[in-house]
Amino acid sequence: MKIGIDVGSTTLKCVVLDESNNMIFHSYERHFSQINEKTIELLEKLKEEFPNLNRASIAISGSAGMGLAQRLKIPFIQEVYATRLAVMKEIEDPDVVIELGGEDAKILFLSNGMEVRMNGSCAGGTGAFIDQMATLMGITLTQMNDLARTYNKIYTIASRCGVFAKSDIQPLLNQGASKNDISCSIFQAVVNQTIGGLAQGRPIKGKVVYLGGPLTFFSELRKRFDDTLGLIGICPENSLYFVALGAAHSAESTMITIDELIYRIKNSGAITRTQNAKRLFDSEDEYIKFKDRHDRDTVNFTDPSTYSKGAYLGIDAGSTTIKACIIAEDETILGSMYSQNEGNPVPILREFLIDFMTKYPQIEILGSAVTGYGEELIKNAFSIDLGIVETIAHYTAAKKYKPDVDFIIDIGGQDIKCFKIKDGLIDNIFLNEACSSGCGSFLQTFAQALGYDIADFARLGIYAKNPVDLGSRCTVFMNSSVKQAQKDGATISDISAGLSISVIKNALYKVIRASNADDLGENIVVQGGTFYNDSVLKAFEDELGKNVIRPNIAGLMGAYGASLYAKHNLKDKTTTINREGLLNFEHKVKSVICGLCENNCTLTINTFGDNRKFIGGNRCERPIKGRTKEEKYNMYDEKKKLLQSYKPIPGKRGKIGIPLALNNYELLPFWHTVFTMLGFEVVSSPFSSRELYTNGQHTIPSDTVCFPAKLVHGHIEYLLDEGIEVIFYPCLTYNFDEKKGDNHFNCPVVAYYPEVIAANVERTNHIVLINDYLGLHNKQSLIKGLYKALNKHFDDINLQQIRFAVECGMREYKIYQGKIRKKGEELLNLSKKLNKRAIVLAGRPYHLDPEVNHGIDKLLTELGVIVLSEDSIAHLGKKIETNVLNQWTYHSRLYTTAKLISNYDNVELIQLVSFGCGLDAITSDEVKEILEENGKIYTQIKIDEITNLGAVKIRVRSLLAALEQREKEGGQVEQKIR
Repeated sequence: MKIGIDVGSTTLKCVVLDESNNMIFHSYERHFSQINEKTIELLEKLKEEFPNLNRASIAISGSAGMGLAQRLKIPFIQEVYATRLAVMKEIEDPDVVIELGGEDAKILFLSNGMEVRMNGSCAGGTGAFIDQMATLMGITLTQMNDLARTYNKIYTIASRCGVFAKSDIQPLLNQGASKNDISCSIFQAVVNQTIGGLAQGRPIKGKVVYLGGPLTFFSELRKRFDDTLGLIGICPENSLYFVALGAAHSAESTMITIDELIYRIKNSGAITRTQNAKRLFDSEDEYIKFKDRHDRDTVNFTDPSTYSKGAYLGIDAGSTTIKACIIAEDETILGSMYSQNEGNPVPILREFLIDFMTKYPQIEILGSAVTGYGEELIKNAFSIDLGIVETIAHYTAAKKYKPDVDFIIDIGGQDIKCFKIKDGLIDNIFLNEACSSGCGSFLQTFAQALGYDIADFARLGIYAKNPVDLGSRCTVFMNSSVKQAQKDGATISDISAGLSISVIKNALYKVIRASNADDLGENIVVQGGTFYNDSVLKAFEDELGKNVIRPNIAGLMGAYGASLYAKHNLKDKTTTINREGLLNFEHKVKSVICGLCENNCTLTINTFGDNRKFIGGNRCERPIKGRTKEEKYNMYDEKKKLLQSYKPIPGKRGKIGIPLALNNYELLPFWHTVFTMLGFEVVSSPFSSRELYTNGQHTIPSDTVCFPAKLVHGHIEYLLDEGIEVIFYPCLTYNFDEKKGDNHFNCPVVAYYPEVIAANVERTNHIVLINDYLGLHNKQSLIKGLYKALNKHFDDINLQQIRFAVECGMREYKIYQGKIRKKGEELLNLSKKLNKRAIVLAGRPYHLDPEVNHGIDKLLTELGVIVLSEDSIAHLGKKIETNVLNQWTYHSRLYTTAKLISNYDNVELIQLVSFGCGLDAITSDEVKEILEENGKIYTQIKIDEITNLGAVKIRVRSLLAALEQREKEGGQVEQKIR
C-alpha cells in the first residue's frame, strides 16, 4: 500500500492507496498546530483499520509537512507538484486549478506547461480568513454558507487578511446590515483576493478545477467564483485530498512500518530554536508581587442599593466590545458592563439598562454620553445626550484617575490609541492604521486557532520558560512564525508569552515609533481590555524598563470617561431613554442604495420604536439632511470641477484616450490642450469607482503596489471598452520643476507604470498604446520626444505643429495652476475671516480621486472644516532645508506646505499616504518632524482599497478635539493672566 499525508497549515489529511491505486482510506481533521500528536493518532487509526499492514510506502506533503518529513526521514513531495500529479491522474485535460487551504492559496495554470501562483505570507482569501469572519459574526461555517444563498447586496470587503476585513465588517454589523449579505460579501472578497492577488493579470479560463477545504465545503464560494469568472468550475469527488493523493502516488521508494514511524515521531526531538525572548516572570513570588502592585490601582465602587441620588451613564461602543458605566454624583461607579458586542451592541446595552433600572428604580439618570465606533448608532437608539470622540473619553478617565498623567496608551480589540499629554493638554496622538496586530483581536485570533479561550491562553504565558521571539509583525505574517515555532517544539505557553511581547513591540515600534522609553513620559496609564492580560502588561513594563499604572477598570476607561464627560458637560435636561421606553423598544434594519450624489453609498437604515431613524454607511450628509444649506469650502471639489471642464472636442484625427489616473490628475489640462490643438478628440476616463477598479483587477500583476496604481488598470479597461483605439500614456521620469526641491522626479511607480500596462493588459496589443519616454522638465526635449512618439503612428504631424501645441499646453497648465492657487489663497483668507478651522488634506494629485480618498474631504467639511490641498498653497512658501533628499516634485510641496502652515494658527495638515508606498515611509517622518517642530499635531491617514471612514472619523475628530482643548485651555490661561 501507499500512504500520502498532507500536513497543511490547519489540517492533517491522509490517503491510502492499494496496489491498484484505488483509494481505500482517507481522513481529514484539524490539527490545531499539534502536528506530532495528531499524526500519531492518525497512524494508530491506520493500524486499527489495516491490522495486517506490515510495510508501506509513505510520502509527506503540505505547507507544514517539510519539517516533519525531515525529522522522520520520510520523502517529502512539494505540495504544488503533488496537486498537479493528482489532478493529471484524476481529471482529463484540466486548464486551471484553484486550491484554497487553511492559510494557503494557489492557482496552477496547466495549459502549455505549468505556471504556479501562490500566496506568500498573507492568508487573506483562505480558510483561516473565512473562519475569522464567521467567528466575528457569531455564526458557524455551515450557517455562513446557508446565509449566503439568500443575499440581496454584496458589500465591498477587504480580503487580504482578517484584520482589514474586520474594519469593513464591524461597522456593517454595528449598523445592522444583513448577515446574509455580509456572508456572501465575504465569499466575494475571497474571490477578489484570489483573482487579484494570485492570478495577477493572467486570465482564468477553460476547464477550472476547485480544490481544498473552503471550495469543497462552501457551495456559495464556488458560485461566487463561477459568477465572477463567467464559467462553471469542477469540484471533483475527494477534492479535499488531492495533495495527499499526489503524495501517495509519489510514494514509491521508502518502505516503513507504522510502528517504526510512530517511534520516530515520539523520539524525533525538537530542532533548537535560534532566538528566545526574556521570561516574563522568573518565579511565582515575582508574579504575586506584580499582582499586588497593580491591585492597588483602583477606582472605587458604590453599592447602588444604598444610593438614591442622580447618576450619569457612559457608554463605549467599541469595535468588538460594548462597555457601559453608571457613576454617582461623587464619581464612584454604581454599575458597569463589559461584553462582546456580537455584531450588534443595541440589544446587549438595552438588556443591561433594563436590568439596572429595574433593580434600582430610585436612581435617576441625569445625563449620558457615548463614545466609540458605534457612537452614532447608540446615540440615536437610546437618545443619548452627548457624543464624545474616544481619545477625549480615555483622557478624561485617565486624568480623573491620575491628574499628572503624561502618556496614555489604550489597546482595544482592533485599535491602539496613544496620546502624549503636555502641560495638561493633548500634545500628540498616535493611532494604529488598518492593521490590528498589536490589539486584542490579534491575541484572540491565535487563542482560538490553537483551541483555547483567550483568558486561559493569556494565563499560560505568565510562567513560560522560553517565550518565542516573534518580532512585531501582522497577524498573518505571524502565523508562519508560530507554525515554525511549533514545529521546533515550542510549547503553547512559550507561544502565548511570545505573542504578548509582540503586541507590545508592535504598539511601541509600529504605532508610537518610540526611539526610547523616555519618549513616552514618566506617568503612564494603560487602558483597554487587552491590558487585563498580565502577560501583555508585564511585557510592556519590561520593554519600557519602568512601572506603569493599570487601573482596575482598564477595560472600562472609555465608558468611565464618557460618564464623567456627561456629568461635567451636559447643560440641559437629559433625553436618555427611560425604563418604559426600553421595555417598548424596537429595532428594525434595512439597506438601500443612495443616489443623491456620485458616491452611490449603501445605506443602512436603522428604525427605532418611535420612528426615530439612524442612517449609516453614508459618506456625506445628503441622505440625512437633504441638500444642506450650509456652504462647504472644499478645494478638492474645486479641483474636480476644473478637471471636468476639459471635455472632448471633435477633431480631424479622431479620438485619443488619456487615463485619468496617477499624474494625469495634474497633467490632464496640459495633455488635453496639446492633443486638442493637434486635432484629436481627447477622451479621458472618468473619476474612479469601485466598478471601474474591479473591471481592471484581473490585469493587476502585483498585489503590493499602491492602490492608485492598481486603479490605472480600470481606467485603461474603461477606455478600451469605449472603443478607443489610441491611448496616450507616456513614461515621465521628470515632472515640471517648481524650484521647491533639489530635483523634480516622479516616483518610479508614477514615472514608469505605462510599462506595466503595456506588459499586462493584453487588449492593448490590439490598439495603439503610446507609452514612450518623455521629459516635461525640458521643453525642447519634450517637443522632440513627442514628435518622435507620434510620428510612428501619425506621419502627417510635423514638428512645428507639435511645438505650437506644447506652447499652448504649457500656457493652459499655468492657467490651471493659477486657478488652483488663487482659490487656495481665497480659502486660506476665508478661514481667517470666518474664524473657521482649515485643514490641508495633503498628498499627491491622485488623492483627489474620490475612490482613492474615499470621501475624506467630504467628511472634513461635514465637521465644519475648510479643506485645502497642498498644491493650492505650496506656492506661498519657500524651499526649505530637509533632513532627507528632497528630489521629488510632489514631496517638495508637502514639505513646503508643512512649514508654511506654521504661520497660521487655524490651519492644520493631515497627510494622506498609500499602503505599499516606500517613499511615504520617508515623507511621513519628515512631514511629522516639520509639523511638530512648529507646534502642530501630525495626523496621517493611510489609503488603499478599503473604505473605513469610521476609523478616519476617529482620527479627524481626535485631532479637532485636541486642538479645541488647546484653545480652551489657552484661553483660560490668558484670562487668568489678565
